[in-house]
Amino acid sequence: MTYEEWQEQVPDEIRNDPLWQMEAYRLALFLHDLAWEDCAQMMEDRRGKAITDQLIRSAGSIGANIEEGYGRGFGKPFALFLRYSLGSTRETRGWYYRGRKLLAPEVIKHRSMTC
Repeated sequence: MTYEEWQEQVPDEIRNDPLWQMEAYRLALFLHDLAWEDCAQMMEDRRGKAITDQLIRSAGSIGANIEEGYGRGFGKPFALFLRYSLGSTRETRGWYYRGRKLLAPEVIKHRSMTC
């Protein structure tokens, strides 16, 4: 599924929220959905369980930190949560790297570019 196709499937309740205007937020939600599918595939190999536990948490944390920071208003609190989100983005990229032997190389490349 492409990013554009994915966006069309997102419920109006989310797309109508002002936060949806932030591309980083949209990409965070998209990445989490991709990670969800990737984790299902990675779990087929018993070695993937530890990786998927961390991957899905870090991928979810990206958008969650943006949401929380946005809810606190702009300024220092928002900037702090964006930094947390950036940290989770890097962590997610690292977990994809660690799981690279369980997914196709083109999947790893795409996810690394999305992170």
